[in-house]
Amino acid sequence: MPKLMSQTQPEPCPECGFRHQCICHHVPRIDSNIELALLTHSNEFTRDTNTGKLLTQTLNHCNVYEWQRKSPPQDLLDKIANPKIQAFVVYPTEDSITTSEAFTSSLSGQTPLFIILDGTWQEAKKMINKSDWLSKLPSVHLKVEQTSNYQLRRNQDEGHLCTCEVGSQLLVESGHTDHAQQLDQYFDLYMRVFKADKCGHALS
Repeated sequence: MPKLMSQTQPEPCPECGFRHQCICHHVPRIDSNIELALLTHSNEFTRDTNTGKLLTQTLNHCNVYEWQRKSPPQDLLDKIANPKIQAFVVYPTEDSITTSEAFTSSLSGQTPLFIILDGTWQEAKKMINKSDWLSKLPSVHLKVEQTSNYQLRRNQDEGHLCTCEVGSQLLVESGHTDHAQQLDQYFDLYMRVFKADKCGHALS
């Protein structure tokens, strides 16, 4: 009986990670002046469903910092301590303010820095509760009216956005709707290619 030839999987693209359809040439280069910092839970670095990487791929002022309970990222702490920066945590609380209020509350010459908690909702709560330096920062809530289009994880709570959608909403609320549209289009393409790639084929 002849041996069945095993089908070898193509190597994934080192940039976008997809095996069957590289989308690197679709990545928009968004020259926005909004400052974002992704405070990423260590678990997110091993999840292929993480969408924070879409923000770092597209936005020119978006940096990633790893959250660790006992070792705060010194680079981010130094940035927060800069008198020219006013940092805000994107996290809804009883005292949180809107994005527009964050811009107006920043002192003259200060640049608002929006820190996005990159992880599951449960991990985001832990990051706030276990980090005194983080919980002491003023918080910002988003005016979320639309339903999340994120479909790569199960059991998502209603009203919660994924990391990429949070970045897009921040762009909208800061007046950069054209940049948000570019990001949304790329996000939609990414999700469709992700599903096709998991099924072993390119997007038809």
